[in-house]
Amino acid sequence: MTIHPSRNTSMSNSKPSPIEKIKTSSKGLRGTLQESLQDEITGAVREQDHALIKFHGMYEQDDRDVREERAAKKLDKLYSFMIRLRIPGGYMKADQWVAAHHIAGNYSTGVVKITTRQTIQLHGILKHQIKPTLQDFNAVHLDSIAACGDVNRNVACTSHPSESPIHEEVHAYADKISRLLLPKTRAFYEIWLDEEKLVEYDETDPLYQDRYLPRKFKIGIAIPPNNDVDVLTNDLGLIAIIENGKLTGFNIAVGGGLSTTHGNPDTYARLATVIGFTAGEEKTLKAVYEVLTIQRDFGNRSDRKLARLKYTLDKMGIDAFRKELEQRCGFELEETKPYNFTARTDRYGWQADHRGNWHYTLFVENGRVTDEVDVPLKTALLEIAETGKIIFRFTSNQNLILSEIQPDDKPVIESILQRYGILERDESIGLMRKNSIACVALPTCPLALAEAQRYLPSLISSLEPLLEKHQLKEEGIITRMTGCPNGCARPYAAEIGLVGTGPGRYNLHLGGDREGTRLNTRYREQLDEAGILSELDIVFDQYNKNKKEQENFGDYVQRTIL
Repeated sequence: MTIHPSRNTSMSNSKPSPIEKIKTSSKGLRGTLQESLQDEITGAVREQDHALIKFHGMYEQDDRDVREERAAKKLDKLYSFMIRLRIPGGYMKADQWVAAHHIAGNYSTGVVKITTRQTIQLHGILKHQIKPTLQDFNAVHLDSIAACGDVNRNVACTSHPSESPIHEEVHAYADKISRLLLPKTRAFYEIWLDEEKLVEYDETDPLYQDRYLPRKFKIGIAIPPNNDVDVLTNDLGLIAIIENGKLTGFNIAVGGGLSTTHGNPDTYARLATVIGFTAGEEKTLKAVYEVLTIQRDFGNRSDRKLARLKYTLDKMGIDAFRKELEQRCGFELEETKPYNFTARTDRYGWQADHRGNWHYTLFVENGRVTDEVDVPLKTALLEIAETGKIIFRFTSNQNLILSEIQPDDKPVIESILQRYGILERDESIGLMRKNSIACVALPTCPLALAEAQRYLPSLISSLEPLLEKHQLKEEGIITRMTGCPNGCARPYAAEIGLVGTGPGRYNLHLGGDREGTRLNTRYREQLDEAGILSELDIVFDQYNKNKKEQENFGDYVQRTIL
């Protein structure tokens, strides 16, 4: 692949943000992390390392539930770390799940959290436990490199093999892109895996250089007609084009992103714009790479709230962006190929693929894999993994697919699911709950203004009687909640979106579509639970009485209310 030199053409002439200096002076993301680890006075890392540690796949956090209590006792905050793995396309082998199960029990809160980007993360890891955690993951060929930070994050891809006979071919792009866009620095290996070097800094990274990207970068790959990855919410989306049973290439979509800031009208949610088509692997990977170089060179490095690709695209203009991309690629994009999305949900229960292998998608509420009183899910999954007869696949809706099960092995897996009550539980769960996701929020996310994953389950329990009242139980309305406006659970692309504004308060957004091709609109502000239930009671009633035949909830709201 031909690498074009950097053109220092940043669109912002303002003073770079403090993070920019931290990155360029970090000696390939090493900073003073080694010294921070050796500091036993605090459970935190040094201030300048807060940004750098993200590039290694982790965030420093503290338990906000005990902040006041510890402050009253004049104690430091209860610092810990969240570690997120890099798992392109959400594909994990059985022995890797077994390892993750035990690592979670040995070093973290014990909960394995499936994220909206098809990976897992562990919370509550203390500073002295980071190295053994990462070393144990490394032993089963898992790492957290570039899972956070101003780089390309975990690459998401349509998860279920039964979506297409060529799913495997498309899914392979997630790993190819992940490898192509990895930072070249060996800092991760030196700091966490005790690889020698640590002194001389002579690495060259043609893509990220010494400044990396202005902000995080997300890539999703979709196989129509199921938009289960919400491909248009990514900075860069690839939409697989299949003709006569063969993958011909991808439509390229750029500029998606949902993060906003309350009270800042310059920030906004945006769906990606499809700008053209690339045929074949070489051109597709080249286009992906050069989209990142454009963002590297033109992105806003002075205001991080305006630093995502969506702002770069809108400032340049779509035509100018495409022209710059074609110039860097050395070829013109072809015209967009026709495609159609009809859904964006997970295929729950048993499904067979074109080869006759079986896959079982089980519901994991808000991605939290743990042992509950009624269903010991974590224990059940360990027993299933220990059979060695499956592959684990994580979905962008925070669920789990027990995948690649041979026909002769299906009874063994099914008996375990039956014995632990998972089959019965999954059959009893309502469609709104199955189509809901929430971010982590409190107590660990420092940005959270309100609850999300701890609250959404009970809110849905309060909404379900309203669905029953208005004969809407079978509607499967897509519902999402976040504790702040950053949009990690994609609330702005939901039929019902709830965005935290303060303790117990949420903005209510309505009118996204079922396919993920339209954003919703803020309908009411600062609602408590009673307000949410009251407003939705009214809208549910109107929908039930006045909807057209086969009209989805979001489409009705868009047509009649907004």
